[in-house]
Amino acid sequence: MAIQRIRLFGDPVLRTKAAPVVDFDKELRRLVKDLTDTMLGAPGAGLAAPQIGVSLRVFAYNVEGEVGHLINPVLDLSDETQDGDEGCLSIPDLPFPCVRALRAVAKGFNEFGDPVVIEGSDKLARCFQHETDHLDGVLFIDRLDRETRKAALRAIRQADWANGGAVSGSIANGSGSAGTEPPQIRVSPHPTFGQAR
Repeated sequence: MAIQRIRLFGDPVLRTKAAPVVDFDKELRRLVKDLTDTMLGAPGAGLAAPQIGVSLRVFAYNVEGEVGHLINPVLDLSDETQDGDEGCLSIPDLPFPCVRALRAVAKGFNEFGDPVVIEGSDKLARCFQHETDHLDGVLFIDRLDRETRKAALRAIRQADWANGGAVSGSIANGSGSAGTEPPQIRVSPHPTFGQAR
């Protein structure tokens, strides 16, 4: 099991557009496994690679017992919409009503590079839209109406996890226990020429 730390609101990786996957190799399969393990351990309905600090177009999903992943997703959305509460592992414990397309056809690839087409409605369609947004640096709070978004940002500012408090479970540090220490950042004494991550 390879549970990773989930990045929280405010981390710049969540606002960066992810790069397309070009190599369907062992490293990619490890990433898919890490995403799936972390998502199931959280637990969550979906998890995109940027949420564990990897800026690649990959996400895993777990909706109504259907567990899978999609690489380089492209969505075809219905005009008909749904409205319901939506949450995010990067904005823990703060669901808000969000309008999404009712149905989605997701096209992409599996971890071996085979083409995949998945049709979903309701929760699965919502999940596909939410996770694909992550790959574009968009968070679900960006999709909220003005008043709800203001309420969401206020709730985020007041959340313990946004103020240095502990976040329970794997959301905090991937270890299954609450983490209270901020991550230690080490700066290289050598020139990195802009390549440090």
